Amino acid sequence: MRYSKLFPKTLKEAPHDEVAINAKYLMRGGFIDKLMAGSYTLLPLGWRVIENINTIIREEMNATGAQEVLMPLLHPKDIWNETGRWDEAKDVMYQFEKNEKHFALSFTHEEIVMDLIRKHVTSYKDLPLAIYHFSTKFRNELRAKSGILRGREFMMKDLYSAHATEEDLMKYYWEVADAYLRVFKRVGIDAIITEASGGVFTKEHTHEFQAPCEVGEDTIYIADSWKHAKNDEVMTDGDRTAPGLKAIKSIEVGNIFPFGTAKYAEKMGGMFTDKDGQRKPVWFASYGIGPTRVMGTLVELFHDDRGIIWPESVAPYQVHLIGIMSNESGIKEKADKVYELLTAEGIEVLYDDREDVGPGQKFADCDLIGIPVRLVVSAKTGEQVEWKKRKEEKTELLSIPQILEKL
Repeated sequence: MRYSKLFPKTLKEAPHDEVAINAKYLMRGGFIDKLMAGSYTLLPLGWRVIENINTIIREEMNATGAQEVLMPLLHPKDIWNETGRWDEAKDVMYQFEKNEKHFALSFTHEEIVMDLIRKHVTSYKDLPLAIYHFSTKFRNELRAKSGILRGREFMMKDLYSAHATEEDLMKYYWEVADAYLRVFKRVGIDAIITEASGGVFTKEHTHEFQAPCEVGEDTIYIADSWKHAKNDEVMTDGDRTAPGLKAIKSIEVGNIFPFGTAKYAEKMGGMFTDKDGQRKPVWFASYGIGPTRVMGTLVELFHDDRGIIWPESVAPYQVHLIGIMSNESGIKEKADKVYELLTAEGIEVLYDDREDVGPGQKFADCDLIGIPVRLVVSAKTGEQVEWKKRKEEKTELLSIPQILEKL
């Protein structure tokens, strides 16, 4: 991609009302644009990052046997009334009336999935079932802040599973937990499984995936004898005296919920016929990762005073190529050739080909955008190309074959 054609360009300053690092750098770098508090447009650079995150998530979800679907975002009141959540979750949901009918914008999809189950699952032979989708969620955040970490409108990957027995549900539940840990490891996050409350979703304990971060809004605790960390909201007096207790600031990047049968299946008629011909409710669970929240978390974790430092697995491009144009002839032609050679080899390149911008601005934009490798073609590099990693200060001159080998 030629930077001269990329929409939009970098900004010198982020809006003054943004205080979070992720918002400042993502907006200045041209990854997102703010429409209003809690609502952002994913611009071309940002969408490429999200697509890379989603690809990793999709691969790991498919590996568990889950199937991808896409469900509606506009929901009728009647289906939410079946579980009582129209009233229970009214502070979170966006609810409205149109043509004397009541609707809500999706803040989650448990009821919608249970409706699918009761329509299409009849026998134990249809189970287990696991379906997921990537879609927009709407939640009435009273204090939409922290950039894309806490929005009123955001992207979510939500997975739902239905099972014939509790044993089978819990087996899959922990398979997904392991898949989530692989997802976070692949994107560059060392997530910690954390016991938590179910909030508006369930009265049972659930599990969050927390990314340790000094500016995180959550506080979790670990102790020598605990298998998992614990969220502050589930800590007991006894927990607070546990040997080796340590508090950690963190950002929640995922969560999983074991619902059982009562909350959804029994209330909505999500039934199946077992081997003995008896009608039973399915065992149900849900699992969520917010890709946009993951992107914001990565910026909070990986940045310096110049800009973002993307992990290679999710970076919008593999290489940021800079042509330092000068009065010396042939520099632009050489930079164009390097771009064409790398692109022909399948390397994803962002090429700053602007002729009306000086080297200082190009280097500053490169650091702000945060692509893992910077390549420079100039009068000083001769027949070679300068190579530098974003997270390192060392530079070296390499030939194209050497660059391809390193990439």
